[in-house]
Amino acid sequence: MSKKCKRKLTTAQKAEKKLRQKKYMTIFVNGRQKRIKRPPTIDGMDVDEFIRRNADPIWLHQNEMWEYMD
Repeated sequence: MSKKCKRKLTTAQKAEKKLRQKKYMTIFVNGRQKRIKRPPTIDGMDVDEFIRRNADPIWLHQNEMWEYMD
């Protein structure tokens, strides 16, 4: 049996792979892998979670986000 050696990626290919991993994520649908865009985040947090933690009541009221008000 002939065994193929995996070749190393070039620096351009490594950069492209890193960018692709940052932009997309892999999920399983019906037992198959699919690549989808990552949801937007702020400081690694989901956008809704960031708003819940940092918004003041006046801003929430102005933007009609009453469900997040305490």
